[in-house]
Amino acid sequence: MLRPAVNRFLAGGAAKPLLFCLLLMPLAWLVYGAAFDRLGANPAEALVRATGDWTLRMLCLVLLVTPLRVVGGLPTLARLRRMVGLFVFFYVLLHFIAYGWLDMGFDAADIAKDIGKRPFILVGFAALLLLTALAATSFNAAIRALGAKRWRQLHRAVYAVAALGILHFYWMRAAKHNFAEVAVYAGILAVLLGWRVWSRFSRPASRAQTAT
Repeated sequence: MLRPAVNRFLAGGAAKPLLFCLLLMPLAWLVYGAAFDRLGANPAEALVRATGDWTLRMLCLVLLVTPLRVVGGLPTLARLRRMVGLFVFFYVLLHFIAYGWLDMGFDAADIAKDIGKRPFILVGFAALLLLTALAATSFNAAIRALGAKRWRQLHRAVYAVAALGILHFYWMRAAKHNFAEVAVYAGILAVLLGWRVWSRFSRPASRAQTAT
């Protein structure tokens, strides 16, 4: 009885506005913290780090949608995936803006030099470029223009985004020899991506068994 009720709620008009507000809450907390000096001794570092952390969390969330939809029998979850994906891009953009503003003073030459000089900045910037392409092609018009097959191939770049994000985080923490959080995010993303790969390659086998 719970599953039909959840599906009805997810299909209703309140689900998207509620999700939108929930996904904005981390930003609201950061704005509050900055306005009332609640970000610690180094607010700039806290903002850069927090927006990066929330990018990884949103990435985990968007990759969780499909397993929940399939395993939980919640097909209406699919209508919320695009919004979560766009919030991944939103938070990575905030992360880059915070870095460019608070660390580099919006000096384009210094930012370009830093991207070329530091590998963890380079892989983070590569992830941003990929997410920009995914966000720009997340709408129905782009799907029609590209065709469903090419669109699906392009959006498999989310695997590369996950790998680049973890590598960026790993190199950033390597200087402090603090890998506990990196291991947590890497483990979650490995499980979620592993499920997607297993699901993709197990489907032909299951169809063949059904046919016989």
